[in-house]
Amino acid sequence: MVYHAARLNVMDGKNIEAPSSGVTNLWKMYLDAAGGRILGAAQVLRELMAFAVITLAVVLTKFNSHRRVIYPLIRGQIWDAGVRLLPMVGFVGLALGLLIIGQTVALLTKVGAHDYIGPVMVTVVVRELGPLLTAILVLARSGASNVVELGTSRALGEVEALESLGIDPIHYLVVPRVLALAIAVFCLTTYLILIAIGSGYLFAFLQDVPLTPAAYFGQLADALRWQDFVLLMLKTTLFGIVIAVVNCYHGLARPLKIEEVSQVTTHAVVESVVGCVLIDALFLVGYFFV
Repeated sequence: MVYHAARLNVMDGKNIEAPSSGVTNLWKMYLDAAGGRILGAAQVLRELMAFAVITLAVVLTKFNSHRRVIYPLIRGQIWDAGVRLLPMVGFVGLALGLLIIGQTVALLTKVGAHDYIGPVMVTVVVRELGPLLTAILVLARSGASNVVELGTSRALGEVEALESLGIDPIHYLVVPRVLALAIAVFCLTTYLILIAIGSGYLFAFLQDVPLTPAAYFGQLADALRWQDFVLLMLKTTLFGIVIAVVNCYHGLARPLKIEEVSQVTTHAVVESVVGCVLIDALFLVGYFFV
């Protein structure tokens, strides 16, 4: 009887300790996985920073060399990433103005808060939605295609062929894309903001909001400061640079097989979105100090 009682106690003790041990192992596995992700992200960030520094060095040292080759490449990239995206950006700006800005203006007017129309529009459209939406559109249209193009060239050995001919791949493939996307994101953001603000007043006018164009645009002008223009230019330029650097890094930095291009493209798109959101968060903090 004593033996059976002791055995039951031991078995009961094991049954009690088993769930605790399982939870501990599960928590340890979770921490190991999280630590691995953090270390992997830090490694990728370090490599991206090194790639960005190399690109900056090439821009500073070789920008004026081979103008007849580089300048047409820059213009071609601006055409692909900027001019060809004008219809889509115009459509998104029109939808943003009709669906969000117009309703916001109508609501603020109904509750008697029409004096806040200018600050709200500047904060929502000029500082946040306009630049971020444009960056995502450029990433979806041109960023992903750049990864596919460069990754395919790397997988087929075309990059090594350029190096064997004495052509710097960073100067020939990366620099035009970095400069073109920085210019394209800035110009397209300005275009989207103008269309959104104009279409927003159009929706408010169709809703019979008692607000004159002079009062609407006057409030926007009063809410804008010179810091908004400077920060808008810096933010959009950084968006374009981050998108281009991340995409070119994943397409060129390491040897690829042709079947790995799709996976690399997915990583590049995700990291570009994360980078743009982090930059937007940094500028959001900066807006409180200017």
